[in-house]
Amino acid sequence: MFISKRTKRIGLITLGLLLLGVLALLLWAFVIEPGRVTVKETTIFIPQWPQAFNNSRIVLISDLHVGSPHIDLEKLREIVTTINGQQPDLILIAGDFVIQDVLGGDFVEPELIAAELKNLRARYGVYAVLGNHDWWYDGERVMRALNDNGIKVLENDVAQIERDGQSIWIAGLADLWTRKQLVTTTLSKIPGPATVIVLTHNPDLFPKLPADVALTLAGHTHGGQVNLPFFGRRVVPSEFGERYAVGHVQENGHQLFVTPGIGTSIIPVRFRVPPEISVLKISAG
Repeated sequence: MFISKRTKRIGLITLGLLLLGVLALLLWAFVIEPGRVTVKETTIFIPQWPQAFNNSRIVLISDLHVGSPHIDLEKLREIVTTINGQQPDLILIAGDFVIQDVLGGDFVEPELIAAELKNLRARYGVYAVLGNHDWWYDGERVMRALNDNGIKVLENDVAQIERDGQSIWIAGLADLWTRKQLVTTTLSKIPGPATVIVLTHNPDLFPKLPADVALTLAGHTHGGQVNLPFFGRRVVPSEFGERYAVGHVQENGHQLFVTPGIGTSIIPVRFRVPPEISVLKISAG
C-alpha cells in the first residue's frame, strides 16, 4: 500500500502532538497540581446553629502527609500562613500528619510538624484527630507532639466552645481503620441538647452517627487523588466508593463535609483534585 509523504507527515505530527499531550498531563498530575494549595470556601446552613456563632469561619484541613513530595516543612509554613490569612474562628485538622514509604518522599518527625502547626491562629483554637498513617507510625508520639504545641487532639473526647452564653461542641472520634470508636461514650460527655460537630479522619463513620449531630467533618479519601473525566474517582479508600469521596454531602437530614486533603500517599499524583484548604462558613440560614 502506497502512503504519501503528506500522509506520513500528518501522521508524525499527530503522533508528536499526542506524545506532547501525554507529557503535559503527566507534568500536571505529578508536578504542578500536587504542588498547588488552593483555598475553597463553602457555606453550610445548619438550622440549629447558635446565633452567637453565626457565620463562623471554620478551616478544615487533613492529610498533610508532611514528607510526601511537594509537602516539606517550608511548604507547611506557607500553608500555615495561608490558613491564618483566612482569619478563621476555628481550625480543625482531620488527621494523617505523617507519611511513610511514599515514592519520592522523605519522612519528617512529628515534633517538627507540630512545631510549625503551633503557629496556627484561630479565635476558638485548633483541634485535631489522628489518622491511620499516624497510628501506623506511632500515634502516641504524634498526639504528644501536637498537644505539646497547643493543638488539642480529641481521641474519643470532646471540647466545648462558649460565646455569649451559647456553646458548640467538638467531638473527636478515633480513626476507623486502626482504633476503636467510642461513639456513644464520647457523645455522652456532652450535656444535651447541644450543637455538635463530629471530627473524624474517615468519613465512613458518617452513617453510624446519631441524627442530632449537626455536622460531621472528615478527610482520609484525598478525593481519590485522581478524578478522570467520564471514569470518575477510580480509587477511593472507602467502603462506600465515591459516595463520601469529597465535598458537602447531605443524607436524611445529616450533613458531612469531606476535605480532599493536602498531601499524597502511595503515588505522588493528583489530577483534578488539587490540594485544598477548606474554609467552611457556617450559618443558621
